[in-house]
Amino acid sequence: MSRADDIFVSNMTEIMERGVWDTDREVRPRWDDGTPAHTVKKFGIVNRYDLSDEFPILTIRRTYFKSCVDELLWIWQKKSNNTKDLNSKIWDKWADENGSIGKAYGYQLGIKDAYPEGEFDQVDRVLYDLKNNPASRRIMTNIYNFRDLHEMNLYPCAYSMTFNVSGDTLNGILNQRSNDMLTANNWNVVQYAVLLIMFAKVSGLKAGELVHVIADAHIYDRHIPMVKEIITHERYPAPKLWVDPSVTDFYKFTTDSFKLVDYKCDETKYDIPVAE
Repeated sequence: MSRADDIFVSNMTEIMERGVWDTDREVRPRWDDGTPAHTVKKFGIVNRYDLSDEFPILTIRRTYFKSCVDELLWIWQKKSNNTKDLNSKIWDKWADENGSIGKAYGYQLGIKDAYPEGEFDQVDRVLYDLKNNPASRRIMTNIYNFRDLHEMNLYPCAYSMTFNVSGDTLNGILNQRSNDMLTANNWNVVQYAVLLIMFAKVSGLKAGELVHVIADAHIYDRHIPMVKEIITHERYPAPKLWVDPSVTDFYKFTTDSFKLVDYKCDETKYDIPVAE
């Protein structure tokens, strides 16, 4: 059975049974009807996914793989902050009339700076170091730029990646300040697993562990009934991830460069409200 399912069920159970509610506090998020969106949370959840063993996608609930990859490429490859470059509408509520989400996400990754080796943005610097300086302990990205926070329509949730090469294997740590566990947890895991696999492939390395560190792992009050149902669903074996073997350039990957093989999952559809 899928290890991602096991981790997700364990996290959700732990949060619901031992988490801390914020119902005694004023909170920023609101539901569409204006009601405060309260949460129950656990601090400091750390999950480990061995990408050499299986691809970490849920089977107890469908994770929309193509849309995950499309958003990942929008941020990391296109380095865009405009929803017109994205094929889904998941960012529309945070975009202005021109489609911009401000100086957030892809915008931060695309800022160039000068180094002794040349001019790089954050993504290009990772690609350069993986090929030319894999023993470095400084291969990382960070999009939580305090100078630009006031010009971001949404502060970054998943904000930092640290890459580490051990032998011929690339491992990574994803740091996330906040995670809406039902809406986005596996979405983020799938995205950054694909990202790690992309970087490994174009650098002549094997993909190893993805470690996901979540500071504030929470479930919204209106999500609790759905979570209780989802964690009881039947579990299936994890699918295999096919990656186009002809792609050797990070900037040549497309959504069609990745396919899930034998992805079987529970197909129950949920209307999941998103708090703002």
